Parts: sequence; structure tokens; C-alpha cells
Amino acid sequence: MAEHLASIFGTEKDRVNCPFYFKIGACRHGDRCSRLHNRPTTSPTIVLANMYQRPDMITPGVDAQGVAIAPEKMQEHFEDFYEDIYEELSKFGEVETLNVCDNLADHMIGNVYVQFREEEQAVAAHNALQGRFYSGRPIIVEYSPVTDFREATCRQFEENSCNRGGYCNFMHVKQIGRHDRYDDGPRRRYGGSPPRRGRSPPARENSEERRAKIEQWNREREEK
Repeated sequence: MAEHLASIFGTEKDRVNCPFYFKIGACRHGDRCSRLHNRPTTSPTIVLANMYQRPDMITPGVDAQGVAIAPEKMQEHFEDFYEDIYEELSKFGEVETLNVCDNLADHMIGNVYVQFREEEQAVAAHNALQGRFYSGRPIIVEYSPVTDFREATCRQFEENSCNRGGYCNFMHVKQIGRHDRYDDGPRRRYGGSPPRRGRSPPARENSEERRAKIEQWNREREEK
């Protein structure tokens, strides 16, 4: 029985633990979910919830004053944000992955996922960002269970074939066009390495290792 439960942990067959929270670190049901969200007490990955605010949040392609926004301006707005947040986060250590969600559902819109090379760097960023504001809004920072973004990302979106649109429950990662800028600029000016976009992802915990870690978190929580 124990082996069976371990084999289905975090999968669709698991009726106790939420598979979406396990893979993506977000669930459309939130605290109302009928399955458990095992929130990590530490992780190499943090999530900044709903941090990126699109200029067309109310009506797609139109700003708050009702004026149409050119796609180039939309992309420039996003890339300015991306550069700003990367440069701030790189102060805490080497950023391996920096993903911003393009999803529209409330639990994923504007989420920023940051994976550091070392867990201690993520802890430093998590602690430093508590109580801070960005663009007049409080930063909501949490540790995320996501360590392998290949499991969290929508493959169909990357192939321009996702039929769920912005309400897909897997990550639709916004794309960056300033590759040369990140290859040269942030590394030189801020001493960190740029996010490794377009390269083979580093070796990370597999699902079995992550399940074991979550079981350990649960035991630690019960002992407190």
C-alpha cells in the first residue's frame, strides 16, 4: 500500500494531494481545493504572485483610458519589467530560470517564477522581498514546489497549438526578444548570469525525489 501511494503521489490518481499544485505551484481552486496543497517551507524556487501587470489588464489590446496599444509597445512594457525584476533578483544570487506567466486565470496571471542556483539564494530573496512594494503594489512572495519547469510548462503553447487559450492550467511563459541584451548587459553590469533561456535545463530533482521532500515537509509541519 505504501509503495502504491508513493507511486501516485502528485498525479491525477492521487485523491489526497493536488497534482496541479504539485507540478505548477498554483491551482485554480486555491484554498477551496478538495486536495492538499503541500506548501514548501524552503525551495530553490520562489513565486511572486500576480506581479506582472499588463497594460491591457481590463480589455485586451487597450489601455485603461481606452486607447489601443501597439503590440510592440506591449512587448516593450513586458521586457522593461523583465529586465527590472531580473536585475533586482540577481542581487541575491545566480538566477537559473525567470519565467513570467502569460495566463489569464486569476491564480496564474502575471505570476513570476524565479529559480536560483542555490536554495540559500532563494531564501535570501524570499526574506528580503517580504513587505516590499513594486509599482505601488505589495509583493506577494512564496516558496514554490516547482523545480522542473518542463513539467509545469504547456508544450502546446510553445508550439502555438494550445486550444485552452489564456485559461490553460499549465504555464504559458511570456517570451523575451532581447536575447543579446541579457547575454551581455546584466552579466556585465550586475555580476550575475542571465536566465538560461534556450539552453538545456540543469539537472533537477525528479518526481520521486520531490515527493520524498514533500513528505518530509509534512512530517516537519506535524512535529511543530
